[in-house]
Amino acid sequence: MHLKGRGDWMTVFLLEVPPGGQTAPQQHLFDELFYVVSGSGSTVIELPDGGRHAFEWGPRSLFAPPLNSRYRIFNGSGTEPVRIASSNNMRILMNVLHRADFLFDHPFAFPEREGLPGFYSGEGEMTAIRPGRNLWETNFVPDLGAFELKPWEARGVGSSNIQFLMSEGSMGAHVSEMPVGTYKKAHRHGAGLHVFFIHGTGYTLLWNDGDRDFQRVDWRHGMCFAPPTTCSTSTSTPARAPPAYVAVGFGSKRYPVIWDRRVGSEGKRTDVSIKDGGAQIEYADQRPAHPRALARRIAQDRRHVADGAVLRRDASDAVN
Repeated sequence: MHLKGRGDWMTVFLLEVPPGGQTAPQQHLFDELFYVVSGSGSTVIELPDGGRHAFEWGPRSLFAPPLNSRYRIFNGSGTEPVRIASSNNMRILMNVLHRADFLFDHPFAFPEREGLPGFYSGEGEMTAIRPGRNLWETNFVPDLGAFELKPWEARGVGSSNIQFLMSEGSMGAHVSEMPVGTYKKAHRHGAGLHVFFIHGTGYTLLWNDGDRDFQRVDWRHGMCFAPPTTCSTSTSTPARAPPAYVAVGFGSKRYPVIWDRRVGSEGKRTDVSIKDGGAQIEYADQRPAHPRALARRIAQDRRHVADGAVLRRDASDAVN
């Protein structure tokens, strides 16, 4: 899925495995995070020392094979296909190295990326620093929709969040959830983050400085979008149940990798006002037309939800 806001660092593939099917074995020198959109199955990972890990997953699972480990993905159903989104940084590595055989056929092992045995059964380790910096380290999360998030009120009333480090990799992910009927404060960041929706419905407003109106992305589970660079984004939740999303990008809280992530961890934080050097637009600093437009759209969406209507998807960067 070549989205307008993907930037130079990463891309997303949508993988479909037919009923009862399986992928060919592969290993590679780029990091990859898999988010299960639909279906259920299993993954088998073979380590260079002969070790082996196998785990079963279902919708809303997140997992990452250790770097350059050999793995296969199996569809556990004999009647339904599996759909999995693969977020990976193959794009930047292929552009730099120009050698597919080096990326896919290299024997070097990375035992430090394998993690603890429990990391393949849903266990993990928490590093709690402050809201927005609570990091769960693992290789496999069985259900992002059921994972316990931590409060992050600075991003909006009732907001919660958790950061993930998967297989000690160079890519990071975080899950955020908002209460029904609330508006998450707008913020800005660089390109490359791909946002997948876990449950619930709502929408995101996108705009650049000087825009007269907003671009709107209505969302639900099974959709993905990538906010372009320098865009401001805010989210609203007129749904009956709290919606949640997972955002995947190059660089993590432990390994920022790129300049934009380092700035985010050293001062340009998404919970600090742009007036104070951060990346967040506080409620009081929104454009005058914004609160009125937002209130109008929330009222419209509440009527749609009450009538049982399906939210309309009208943004060109949103992909089913």
